[in-house]
Amino acid sequence: MEDYTLVVRKPCFGLPTACPSCLPVYFYLKFANVPFQLDYNLTYPDSDKIPYVESGEYVAYNNEKGGVIERLKEDGIVDLDTEFQSVPEWISMKAMVSSWLADAIKYELWVGTDGSSAQTIYCSDLPWPIGKVLFLKQVYNVKQQLGITKDNAEEIEEQIYKRASIAFGALSSRLGDQMFLYENRPSSLDAVFLSQALITLQALPETSILRSKLLEHENLVGYASRVNMEFVDANTSSSVPNSHANPSSSAPRRGPSNWRSKPKTKPKREKTKEEKDFKRRAKYFLVAQLVSVVLFVTLMGQVDGVEVELDDDDEGFDYNE
Repeated sequence: MEDYTLVVRKPCFGLPTACPSCLPVYFYLKFANVPFQLDYNLTYPDSDKIPYVESGEYVAYNNEKGGVIERLKEDGIVDLDTEFQSVPEWISMKAMVSSWLADAIKYELWVGTDGSSAQTIYCSDLPWPIGKVLFLKQVYNVKQQLGITKDNAEEIEEQIYKRASIAFGALSSRLGDQMFLYENRPSSLDAVFLSQALITLQALPETSILRSKLLEHENLVGYASRVNMEFVDANTSSSVPNSHANPSSSAPRRGPSNWRSKPKTKPKREKTKEEKDFKRRAKYFLVAQLVSVVLFVTLMGQVDGVEVELDDDDEGFDYNE
């Protein structure tokens, strides 16, 4: 079997990565017994290419064909879901986990808590000013994605937690005392939910509402704990190895010294045009992000000022006249 490299965001909170997009791919490959090396990217906190899997000239990015897992299935590399694709209940459960619970974790990481967990996962390795503005930009983006405004914030929050409670209840009933959710064997559904459960339990603060709702279901908590002990390598969740800066580079990697005692040497292949273009733009990434966020904040401030002036002017009008 070929050697694969899974590139993710850094390990933290006792997990090989606490990124909600990255951890499911880690478990999916583990469940499938696919040998792979972990590599870490600390430079591009908002890149939608991460996570990605590469082997030689093959690269599967997160922003292609529905994500890395779907790409691995379509390309015939590994498919744990073949027998479940025609099971309506499994399809519904996967959709619920991928939407309701995904939204709940996104909300808690960026909006529903103090944001310290999100900053640790995504921004802590960047210079403070850049990390801070990217964090604020992502908070704004998440609010836009979830449709949160000042007027409906409480209503949206209530809906998010209500759906999360329904999802946890359905998953708990489905799991029962089984080893996995369906037919006592893992699928991508297990990989996604287990990642969400472990991030909720280990990355979110103790005051987290989502965490408290998950703790109501002992079998789900036990399920996550058991899989964590069985499939997570201790040395992948304790320290951050050397990272690479370019998230689209497909050149063979030697990886950190504590992962390979004798690195393999492979001939360096010619990079594609896309990779060359991305690498050429890489050095401008952080500056461009900073400038865009500063401009965004400035423009939003101007818009808020205009709204205030309009509100003041409206007080003198009677629209019933």
